[in-house]
Amino acid sequence: MNHRELQAKTFLLLLALATIAFGWILMPYFGAIFWGAVLAILFAPFHRRMLARMTRRPGLAALGTLAICLVLVILPLTLIAISLAQEGTALYQKMVSGEIDIAAFLQSVFAALPGWMHDLMGQFGMDDMGTLQARLSDAAVKGSRFIATNVFNFGINAFDFIVSFFIMLYLLFFLLKDGRALTGSIQRAVPLSGEHKRALFDKFTTVIRATVKGNFLVAAAQGAMGGLAFWMLGIQGALLWAVVMAFLSLLPAVGAALVWGPVALYLFATGAFWKGAILTAFGVLVIGMIDNVLRPILVGKDIKMPDYLVLISTIGGMAIFGLNGFVIGPVVAALFIALWDIFASQKSRFNES
Repeated sequence: MNHRELQAKTFLLLLALATIAFGWILMPYFGAIFWGAVLAILFAPFHRRMLARMTRRPGLAALGTLAICLVLVILPLTLIAISLAQEGTALYQKMVSGEIDIAAFLQSVFAALPGWMHDLMGQFGMDDMGTLQARLSDAAVKGSRFIATNVFNFGINAFDFIVSFFIMLYLLFFLLKDGRALTGSIQRAVPLSGEHKRALFDKFTTVIRATVKGNFLVAAAQGAMGGLAFWMLGIQGALLWAVVMAFLSLLPAVGAALVWGPVALYLFATGAFWKGAILTAFGVLVIGMIDNVLRPILVGKDIKMPDYLVLISTIGGMAIFGLNGFVIGPVVAALFIALWDIFASQKSRFNES
């Protein structure tokens, strides 16, 4: 090994170590940094329009974009989270006080089930009403307690939340202000051809915009329609279930039905046939159509991935990265497909030559 090769390998080793160390330092605030970058990508077109009107004031244009982001995205989500925490706490208190009698609720459902359903439950060891009631009651109380104590937990994690929130806003401002120069520096540093770099960066930004914009719009629409249906039918905790449906709707095809489906079955089982029929029809024709119509237009059209791959990558991403995974999963899947397409095209060109 000559002196020049040794210098090159030493530099690459130091570069790798410094990159790992820097990532380790940033890891405690990964969520704040990640969402700052996502919001910067999402609001970049709006920022460019503002910058065109304020060519000599890039800082003011970035500040204006940040203000719009606060009003349109962050403030509404904060208010919803506070309302969710309040409703979850109220629901938990009703369960503890006995105002909501889970035992009577389960007894009415169990008594309304047909004989074949009792036989089927007996094969799985769930025909004992006492054991089933104890398990489901414990799960319901634990679930409501979790919502009441952990959703938007100011008491325990207030300081970390505030620090992360301001890191996200601070980073978002500078990514909007200096994002174009930073993107150019990253593109120059990546050791790929200009064509491949443009393709990968375009794919990366397209998938993030389509995933965040599309999924949030679909989630908001499904949650709002589901909550409206629950409120009109007199089901307690309509806002809570609306938020749960909105969250689960991040999973394509199966999301919101995991909430309204069991509720509809309960209404049928307890004799509320009209309410069950209305909720089922509304769930299939309205909530389901939102997913079937809006999601392909807002998400699949830009991502250009099959629905099953979007579903698997979303579930896998959320299993590894939590809530951030509904963006990270599809991005990784899209980059995986794009890289293999580049590899296949290069191999095809090499074979032809």
